[in-house]
Amino acid sequence: MDQTSTPTTMRAVSQDTAGAPDVLKVVEVERPTPARGEILVRVHAAGVNPTDWKTRARGEFATGVRPPFTLGYDVAGVVEAVGEGVTLFQAGDEVFGMPRFPHPAGAYAEYVTAPARHFAPRPHGLTHIQAGALPLASLTAWQALVDTANVQPGRRVLIHAAAGGVGHLAVQIAKARGAYVIGTASAAKHELLRSLGADELIDYRTQDFTEALRGVDVVLDTLGGPNWARSLRTLRPGGMLISILPPNGTFPVKEAEAAGVRAVFMLVEPDHAGLREITSLVEDGRLHVIVDEVFPLEEAARAHTLGETGRTTGKIVLSVAP
Repeated sequence: MDQTSTPTTMRAVSQDTAGAPDVLKVVEVERPTPARGEILVRVHAAGVNPTDWKTRARGEFATGVRPPFTLGYDVAGVVEAVGEGVTLFQAGDEVFGMPRFPHPAGAYAEYVTAPARHFAPRPHGLTHIQAGALPLASLTAWQALVDTANVQPGRRVLIHAAAGGVGHLAVQIAKARGAYVIGTASAAKHELLRSLGADELIDYRTQDFTEALRGVDVVLDTLGGPNWARSLRTLRPGGMLISILPPNGTFPVKEAEAAGVRAVFMLVEPDHAGLREITSLVEDGRLHVIVDEVFPLEEAARAHTLGETGRTTGKIVLSVAP
């Protein structure tokens, strides 16, 4: 394992307390060293996700880790060094991945270490910025629609917040599986979503989706709250509601059972095989990632401020390495 050219410290975005975006500060910290089975990746781009700003505001990871810590799960970059026993990659390989989720990964930094199989080769044709936008959102959509719901041709799939980070990728994955895709989004985003493959669109500002839809096979909900119970009304008997948000004691499991449908909460996992499937879709031209804004690492607070508006289309990404 050759690390002679690697610096011993690195820049990272850290926070010492819970709070607003301005708690995020760039600090100099010790560069990590890959353990057995791990790789050291020089981060070129780090995606920004809702779990990031929710963790920042709460001041605690879902796994109980408290400040100081570094946020971030989406990574695209170049392998700098490999730990003992790693055969999947070597120094110089370009990779992308969602390491360690839900445990802290520390992607808002110049270097990251993680198990080698939490990464996959960067898809041909994508920049680091585009690849950095993909892992968490695309794996969430893939694991929900394919691994959990097993969407088949002809199935009717409703995707809430279809123009969001997970939503716009879920539209394309469902379409690639041959589904009839329905999305909720503001009218201004309908043309984009049609270009991504959506068959039917509902403007949530002017239409009530519970009145417009019946006989849906799968609902992918990225909103939570009252949307859960309302979405049950659209499902056919035997249909499935999949939420990617923690239930917090209000998830309508009993209501779903009474209606003859299923309601499940799904937590995304690091997934080398899933990343390879995502790569195949990208390289076949069937999956396109939309990057809304790119910020330099030192402007992570601005990225969070934008993300918290809930009005972005696609993903926000931090540019880390030049």
